[in-house]
Amino acid sequence: MSDVLDQNEVDALLAAVESDPGGPGGSQQPRVFTLDRRPLADEVEIRDYDFKRPERVSKDQMRALETLHESFSRNFGAALSGFLRTIMEVKVANIEQMTFSEFTHSLPNPTCFNLITCDPLEGSVCMEISPLIIYPVIDRLLGGSNADLFIPQRPLTAIEMRLVSKIIDRAMSSMKESWANVLDIRFQLSETESNPALVQIVPPNEVVVVVGFEMKMGGRAGTMSLCIPYNVIEPVIEKLSNQTWAAYKRSTKDRVLRGRLTGHLDSAKLRVSSVLADTTIRVSDLRNLEVGDVILTEKPANAPLTLQVEGKRKFIGQLGQYKGNRVFKVQRTINPKDRV
Repeated sequence: MSDVLDQNEVDALLAAVESDPGGPGGSQQPRVFTLDRRPLADEVEIRDYDFKRPERVSKDQMRALETLHESFSRNFGAALSGFLRTIMEVKVANIEQMTFSEFTHSLPNPTCFNLITCDPLEGSVCMEISPLIIYPVIDRLLGGSNADLFIPQRPLTAIEMRLVSKIIDRAMSSMKESWANVLDIRFQLSETESNPALVQIVPPNEVVVVVGFEMKMGGRAGTMSLCIPYNVIEPVIEKLSNQTWAAYKRSTKDRVLRGRLTGHLDSAKLRVSSVLADTTIRVSDLRNLEVGDVILTEKPANAPLTLQVEGKRKFIGQLGQYKGNRVFKVQRTINPKDRV
C-alpha cells in the first residue's frame, strides 16, 4: 500500500500480532485497519518549533531592524571618525533572535556593558563593546598611538568609564536619528557594568534581538552588540515591517533630506564656461604664433556652442552680446547623442 502508517496504527498492528495465538499460520481472521480517520497530507501544516528559542519577531521585521541599524552603523561610524580624528568603520555583522541568558553567556568577562533606557518605551536595551576595540579607542582619546597596546583583563576605571560615556553619547545620538522614522525615542545611559551576568533586565528565557556590529580603527578590530528585548519593541513591532519601513522612508526622510540639501546648495557658486571650437596644430606652428595670426577650425561660425558647468557639458546655446557684455543664450539641455 502506498500510504504510510502513523505511530498509532503501527502500535495497533504490533498489538494484534502479539495477541494472535495462532501466529502467522493461525486460523484467526486478520484484523482490518482503516485509514479513513487520517487527514490528508495537504490539510496538515507541520512546522518545527523550539520551545527554548521561540521566534517572536517575523523575518520582515528582522530585515527592517537590520536596515534600521545599518543606517545607525553609518551614522555612528561617521560620528566616531570625527570625534577620534581617525577613520572608524562600523558595520552590521549579523542579527538574530535568542534568549537573554544565551546573550549574556556569550559575552566575555570583564567587558564594557551598558544599559540604556528608551523613553517612552518601557525597559532598557544593552550595548556591549568588546575590550579589543574599547581600549584602543580610549588610548586614542588619551593621545596614544595603539602601536604596542596591551589589552588588560580588568574592569574599566572611573576615568576610562568617563571617556567611554562620550562614545555611548554619540551612539545614542545616532540611534535616536535612526529610530526617528519609527518613533521619537530619547535614549539615556543608566548604568555601566563589567560583568554581564550581574545584569538582569529581563527574565533569562525572554526573547531578545541581538544586532552584532564590527568595528575597525586602523589595525585594531572588535565587536559591538546591541541587545533589544522583545518587550521593549513590542509596542512598535507592527511598524517594523519591511514594506512599511521602506514606504515611510521614501515618503518622509527622502523629502526632508532633499529639501535640506537644496537649501544648502542654493548659495553654492559654480564656474560656467563655453568652448568656441576645438582644433589641433603642430608644435612648430604653436611656437611661431604671433599677434594677429588666425587659427582656422572646422566648426562653422553659426554653429551652436556648449555651456559647461564645472567642466561638464550641460546646455546648448548661442554666443551673443547684451549691454556691452558677452552673453550665452541657453536654448536647450544637451543630450547624450549631441556631437556639439
